[in-house]
Amino acid sequence: MALTKNDIVTKVHEMGFTKKKSTDVIESLLEIIKSELEDGEDVLISGFGKFCVKEKKKRRGRNPATGEELILRKRKVVTFKCSGKLRQKINNSE
Repeated sequence: MALTKNDIVTKVHEMGFTKKKSTDVIESLLEIIKSELEDGEDVLISGFGKFCVKEKKKRRGRNPATGEELILRKRKVVTFKCSGKLRQKINNSE
């Protein structure tokens, strides 16, 4: 099951914040991250990981439904690399 934005707001609310304050904090945090990524900046959250904007070059592709070849335009994608601490925590929880 995926953790939704509403689930995160609820968990912050359970820490003693009002529901409105919890929503505002989470919305503000996500807006800051989105804004930095839109500007092409990386976002490093210590102990969690790093969000990076990567450039994808124009390339040939194929429509899987029809098999038709086409050219995929160049674009930007967001990648995430988790921190060593998070990776270790995930692997030790098994």
